[in-house]
Amino acid sequence: MTKVLVVDDDALIVSSVAAYLTSAGHEPRTATDAVEGERMWRTWQPDAVVLDVLLPGSSGLEVLTRRRRDGDATPVLLLSGLSGVDDRIVGLEHGADDYVTKPFDARELVLRVEALLRRGPFDVKHAPVRVEAGGLVLDESARTATYRDRVAELTPREFALLSFLAQRPGHPFGRRELLRRVWGWTFGDDSTVMVHIRRLRKKLEADPAEPELIVNLRGAGYMLVADGGLVADDSAAADGAASPGTEAVPGSREAV
Repeated sequence: MTKVLVVDDDALIVSSVAAYLTSAGHEPRTATDAVEGERMWRTWQPDAVVLDVLLPGSSGLEVLTRRRRDGDATPVLLLSGLSGVDDRIVGLEHGADDYVTKPFDARELVLRVEALLRRGPFDVKHAPVRVEAGGLVLDESARTATYRDRVAELTPREFALLSFLAQRPGHPFGRRELLRRVWGWTFGDDSTVMVHIRRLRKKLEADPAEPELIVNLRGAGYMLVADGGLVADDSAAADGAASPGTEAVPGSREAV
């Protein structure tokens, strides 16, 4: 039986989500403030956490940041009354795996939690030991990337994403496809791809606002720039993969 911690100061939300989790065969425990929620997270060691952003005592984002800083990789689904794209991105940048806005259907939330649980602990065993492309050198054993004398330590998900793109230089991929092919996610917020691309740029690019290694081709997706120029299929949909063979249109690169 999987353990799911639910942290929210709304008693109705807590009881409703806990009831649905129990019906689905999970073992929920609940907390109504940040201090108690973080204590239970550390001591009970749940398999997944449902965490409200606004909590008494401390914000859910602060709790999440501290747990990630301690190396805790437990899947986290954030709850929030803020539904803007920027709000979701902020949550994902703090280390959340998914983001649900209030009001929500408790049945859908349970399905999202189960999707997180199916992903399991992430590793990069499928990645090659060493990859070189476009002036980039990836070392799986050390989980580092070197680009133009800049050496960066990467998280498992960052490394897997960069390795996937580096093995296919000049080929753009949409967010949904990267979610599926790199991390095996079929359910979740595809903004997490953009968040990880931003992190990679901050770690590797001399000017993250003007990226030279990982670019976004409008209407096609993210791509690692190959030696010798850009290659893209301008007919590709934004959420699909593009096939090689067509020169990129000047001005179609974006730092998004």
